[in-house]
Amino acid sequence: MPTLLIVHHTPSPHCQAMFEAVLSGATAPEIEGVRVVRRAALSATATDVLEADGYLLGTPANLGYMAGALKHFFDQVYYPCLDTTRGRPFGFYVHGGNDVTGAVRGIDSITTGLGWRRAADPVKVTGAPQKADVERCWELGATLAAGLME
Repeated sequence: MPTLLIVHHTPSPHCQAMFEAVLSGATAPEIEGVRVVRRAALSATATDVLEADGYLLGTPANLGYMAGALKHFFDQVYYPCLDTTRGRPFGFYVHGGNDVTGAVRGIDSITTGLGWRRAADPVKVTGAPQKADVERCWELGATLAAGLME
């Protein structure tokens, strides 16, 4: 069964709302035959990444960059997963107070190095997530999971 790994850092209510929407989309009743595994960024391992067929990442933007927790995740999995996971689909969402540009650039840079294939546009939110933002997160989760259906 294909597996979607959701790696997230969810320190705030805004990030929590986005995470819950992504998870809801990925586990919607229309999605069949896809296992969804969720891991906090600080506990996700290279084994989790190697066992998954696609990835959905979530982070706040802190001080102009992705959260240290997601960076730590990438630091732990980069070399063990570098050759094996090339070409696998991924997507991501980012929440920031006023700017997410640096976080998006960092994620793009690292995932390009890993050779992952962006399967959906990122959801970028500044300020409180609005209804449309939450809906885009749901769509992101559903899109990544549906892309893994056999």
